[in-house]
Amino acid sequence: MANILVVGLGDIGFPVALALHERGHQVTGLKRQPAAFSAPFPVLLADIGQPDSLRSLSTDYELLLFIVSPGGRQVESYQAVFYEGLKNLLRHFAKAEQSPTCLMVSSTSVYGQNRGEWVDESSETRPLSATAQWLLAAEQLLYDADQKHCVVRFSGIYGPGRDWLIRRAATAEPIQRQPPSYTNRIHQQDCVAVLLFISNKLLAGEPVQSCYLASDNDPAPLWDVMSWIADQYHYLAPIARSDTADAPQNKRCRNDRLTALGYTFQFSSYKDGYLNPAD
Repeated sequence: MANILVVGLGDIGFPVALALHERGHQVTGLKRQPAAFSAPFPVLLADIGQPDSLRSLSTDYELLLFIVSPGGRQVESYQAVFYEGLKNLLRHFAKAEQSPTCLMVSSTSVYGQNRGEWVDESSETRPLSATAQWLLAAEQLLYDADQKHCVVRFSGIYGPGRDWLIRRAATAEPIQRQPPSYTNRIHQQDCVAVLLFISNKLLAGEPVQSCYLASDNDPAPLWDVMSWIADQYHYLAPIARSDTADAPQNKRCRNDRLTALGYTFQFSSYKDGYLNPAD
């Protein structure tokens, strides 16, 4: 069994760490603030943005999962957590005789395409926001350290506690209908499952590519999604907004590389993940 460090124990990181522990791996969690929960594995407190707080951290790990959250939308938070935090961890593990393979969670926000284009791992990355620019810089930092590392780019995460589209549908606010504005999503449970799936591949020494785009099979127009949610939850139907022909259309994320590796989505479409539990 492997010695694994999970950095970030949020609503994705903790289930990943717990599942790895239950499979018999020696798991250690690392987080910035004291945990509000009990864990059956050791949890260390450290601020990865501060190199001194990592001095006592062991370097004896085979796999490092970097599943952090900036704790806010401020640009400075993204720089401190994703870029500076990852840089400090990589420098720390550079002292090891054999540094761990890192599996990093990033975001499809590194793609700036907004004319409805299909994007995949080979598409040009041109972030539109400063926060996404720091994500991309962190990805490059990882690749520069060692080509064995892997990045997973999640699209919009939804699930328990991430129900803003349902709340938005309840307001019956005007929605862009034409030209279509595409949406990309992945259920929280699939986020956990994808990370476990790729972790297993890495630990088994199986060939894994350097980047995977993780988004469900249905990058549907926002109008279709909101109309379906409104019907499911018995809300008023959305109102079509008046938009010009050059209105932004977002992008469509293609998951072919991940599914070719053997992953099957538990929630392959918004219709699987947004079912009304009351019906």
